[in-house]
Amino acid sequence: MSYLRKEYGMDRPKKLWSLQEAKVRIAAFCAYQERCQEEVRSKLAERGVYGDEAEDLIATLIADGFLNEERFAASFVRGKFKLKKWGKNKILQELKMRKISPNCIKSGMKEIDPEEYWEILLQQANKKWKLTNEAESLKKKYKVQQYLIGRGFEADLVQTAIEDIISG
Repeated sequence: MSYLRKEYGMDRPKKLWSLQEAKVRIAAFCAYQERCQEEVRSKLAERGVYGDEAEDLIATLIADGFLNEERFAASFVRGKFKLKKWGKNKILQELKMRKISPNCIKSGMKEIDPEEYWEILLQQANKKWKLTNEAESLKKKYKVQQYLIGRGFEADLVQTAIEDIISG
């Protein structure tokens, strides 16, 4: 006996917004949490607002202070570094993917304190070192390195951190 399958994402299209409704809703969307222009553009497109109308709306949001990419970048960097414990490379990649300008990225990356960065790297390396069950030390070292590089930490810093852990 076969059952009908639910088609996910195909239930029903999202309700389209009029320009006036879009203005109010997108302002609330930006007021709730920091957003980048790309997120706003995609939300507007999802609700049927495209082209010049969307760009005019984005320009209005910027003028009214609802949308600020520099503020978004700083907030994003702080959150991903302090809460998610991401390294600079991963944060940088994510900001580029969100089409944030290089100047905003540079200013946002200043949120990371080099001493705190090193402490978090050592913390993460120590934690992973203790959790990795590998008899052969070379394999263990490799696994921890790959993990930390995957988290976005720089390879040379990872190497130094692991050497610190091994030496005691």
